[in-house]
Amino acid sequence: MDAMTAAPTPPSTDLPRPGLRERKKARTRTAIRHATYRLIQEHGYDATTVERIAELAEVSPSTVLRYFPAKEDIVLTDEYGPLLVAEVRARPADEPWFASLRYALKKLAGPGTSEEPEVIRLRTRLMAEVPAVRSRAAERMTVTGGLLCQVIGERTGRDPGSFEVRVFATSLVGGLTEASLYWAEHHHEDDLGTLVDRALDVLDHGLTRENHEAAGPARMPS
Repeated sequence: MDAMTAAPTPPSTDLPRPGLRERKKARTRTAIRHATYRLIQEHGYDATTVERIAELAEVSPSTVLRYFPAKEDIVLTDEYGPLLVAEVRARPADEPWFASLRYALKKLAGPGTSEEPEVIRLRTRLMAEVPAVRSRAAERMTVTGGLLCQVIGERTGRDPGSFEVRVFATSLVGGLTEASLYWAEHHHEDDLGTLVDRALDVLDHGLTRENHEAAGPARMPS
């Protein structure tokens, strides 16, 4: 999940520096994404074509499609699942597994991650408003669900392919998706990390009096 900008962590001197080819590819991907965000903010999603993206990013349309098979892939991100798994694996081995999961999810939803706040808000708004983006996001989250099965299996000793683990991972993915959609539908007024925490409470405890009261009284649709 993506959130507020923080000062970048200095790269470890022990890690090899990416080669020229990898750095060039990373710059091209960034240029395409920035061009897409700018065009969508200025002209809307439907009016933002691959041709216009390519022109603003100063690449060819074929280059855009080589890096991103569809326009929806440009505005979404595929880094969330691996980051989540890495965060859970970095937690102390004796920490309860659900506490590790909660920590990792809240960290990735809160301040300190790599994208600008307006990019996160734009992405979640598009997920809420554009069916093609929402559908593609659901496909991406299926992959995240598979990664969650693996890490839950590691922490609990259960078979990652077992029915119970798959049901829990799928439920978790659904809860995270709903947290993002709710955030966008309510004009990003709430704190995303708080919504993620509330979603985890529902998964952990069910529909209790406490989370009912936290949600506030029901409102009739206008």
